[in-house]
Amino acid sequence: MNQSKQVLSNPWQALRGLTQARIALGRSGVSVPTAAQLDFQLAHARARDAVHMALDAEALAAALSRDGHACITVRSACPDRASYLQRPDLGRVLDAPSRAALLAAAPAACDLVLVIGDGLSALAIEQNAQAFVALLLARLRKETGAAQWRLGPIVIASQARVAIGDQIGALLNARAVAVLIGERPGLSSPDSMGVYLSWAPRVGLTDADRNCISNVRPAGLRYDEAAYRLHYLLTQARQRGLSGVLLKDDTVAEGGLLEAGEGNFLLR
Repeated sequence: MNQSKQVLSNPWQALRGLTQARIALGRSGVSVPTAAQLDFQLAHARARDAVHMALDAEALAAALSRDGHACITVRSACPDRASYLQRPDLGRVLDAPSRAALLAAAPAACDLVLVIGDGLSALAIEQNAQAFVALLLARLRKETGAAQWRLGPIVIASQARVAIGDQIGALLNARAVAVLIGERPGLSSPDSMGVYLSWAPRVGLTDADRNCISNVRPAGLRYDEAAYRLHYLLTQARQRGLSGVLLKDDTVAEGGLLEAGEGNFLLR
């Protein structure tokens, strides 16, 4: 005679309110409960969709233009999404028409170029890039005198990997480049955006030459805190003439001021 199995709760289920990680799911016999299994399958499908989703670069450029930003759309050397996923090397370089377009639009010099790339999650860019750019540029435009930032056009890159920003920055004669890019989706975060900073961008830089701010999204690192951290790193990079492993992010304690009034759950 078949008997239905009772779902047994986990004694530390209260901790689920502190994380999106799949903990304290309970069990049914020796198995994961059906609801938890279905939730896992849905999260996996969303992550796969995010990887294959195409970025509407023209729509993003139009939205940023309405905010008053000059934009240029470019493409990597990947002809399609399948090539992008199989050939990371092609996603790190521009195609010939894009190189020509940037050379034609290049200013004599600028301090910073923002590059927005689809990466492994166009969803992350569509949901987070515009709001983050607005907060970052508001901070940069508060600088006065010699501290002012000369900004190049915003470049929107399709089928892009992080290193494509170094080539773009070099072509636009930028002292620094910040790449906003969709990160590899996780099972609880298909919409996570990363920000990568390179000082003196040029082809051939490695990850050791860049600073990274990750998990920028409403459910992760908030836009205001991410903008605060990038502004700090940009200021330090300009003062010291470097980025990467030699440039440390010392904003954690100061960034805690952004959390004023919310308290620390460990002290409750």
